[in-house]
Amino acid sequence: MKPFTFKQFVIQQSKEVFRVGTDGVLIGALANIENAFNILEVGTGTGLISLMLAQRNPEAQFLGIDINKDAAELTKFNFEKSPFFSRLKNNHQDFKNFETDKKFDLIVSNPPYFEVSGSEKDKIARQTVELNFSQLISKSSMLLSKNGVFSVILPAEIGNDFIAIAIENGMFLIRKINIKGIENSKVKRLILEFSLSEKDLIESEFIIEKSPRQYSDQYLELTKEFHIFRK
Repeated sequence: MKPFTFKQFVIQQSKEVFRVGTDGVLIGALANIENAFNILEVGTGTGLISLMLAQRNPEAQFLGIDINKDAAELTKFNFEKSPFFSRLKNNHQDFKNFETDKKFDLIVSNPPYFEVSGSEKDKIARQTVELNFSQLISKSSMLLSKNGVFSVILPAEIGNDFIAIAIENGMFLIRKINIKGIENSKVKRLILEFSLSEKDLIESEFIIEKSPRQYSDQYLELTKEFHIFRK
């Protein structure tokens, strides 16, 4: 597969690993990295999200983990070839069995969410086969620092279920971004952010395209430091 070239780094891709997509770009550009110095990404895939966050926050240290060996190896390659390599580490690791004494200021994930998928090669990346929501949320709640943030991107239709499980695990929804594919359409994705401390909920809307295949001004502004747009 062709590499995906950003302004400051290049993502090598593989047929065996879930590809660079809009979801990853959105959470990489929108996740709250304020006061985040130790960052954990669960399910790195290509390493895209951590690389975007590393560009946004030059003070942060990163650890990425992925249960898929091919993904872990691809992440390692992309990390090592980036200008942020000294701050990026990754492990071939099952998050359910991940143990550390460290607490993280940000835990970020573009998690598996389809119970059934027609694509075998995306089976682990896009089904709740190896890691279900309860496992992801429970483990993340134990690894968050006192003022840490847990950030995920999900299809809108499963947002309420995810929020309910987070509440059961003592986490509070503090930020919600309603993402539409195009103006005047239904909400397609949600970025949800949680904390161990209750705060006022900040809710906003984000539109990807103003018309078919025409990015919105909002998207162009958000990604201008990452994407190389054709003129």
